[in-house]
Amino acid sequence: MNRSLHAVEPLPGVDHAAVERAARDLLAALGADLSDESLAETPRRMAAAYSELLTPEPFHATTFPNDGHYDELVLVRDIPFHSLCEHHLLPFVGIAHVGYIPGDRIVGISKLARVVDHFARNLQVQERLTTQVADWFERELSPKGVGVVLEALHGLVRDDPRTRQEFLTLTGRTTHA
Repeated sequence: MNRSLHAVEPLPGVDHAAVERAARDLLAALGADLSDESLAETPRRMAAAYSELLTPEPFHATTFPNDGHYDELVLVRDIPFHSLCEHHLLPFVGIAHVGYIPGDRIVGISKLARVVDHFARNLQVQERLTTQVADWFERELSPKGVGVVLEALHGLVRDDPRTRQEFLTLTGRTTHA
């Protein structure tokens, strides 16, 4: 039997008019001359950009019974994503690697990337994004195992050579001196 499952509850909608007003106020507070032809439409463009960045495409993930009793890792590497850092509202981009070992249910391979994109389109931190993707697979598929790695070369991964090497080994990357 097919089950159609919702990815998550929809995020609250972006109030485009309020974002445009706030963008206008921010630009004015920063000293921007909004009467300048090149800046006059910037608040509208900012509102449109933030709306796009923070509005995930709705989707339903139809799962299927694992009639073939598949028990090998299903892995999609190099899934590009972009999000907004919740601390500074600056964009960050990266690549996700998502895999699971099927339990009783499986999902189409394209849904691995759709789940990453869905959760990335929010004000985020990388740690929560990783957990949200993994939790979705746990909740919706009850797999025998799930793994999510986001490539981000900062902090401990950048400064600790052992952690960096472990990360690069797990993602199939090699180090360059």
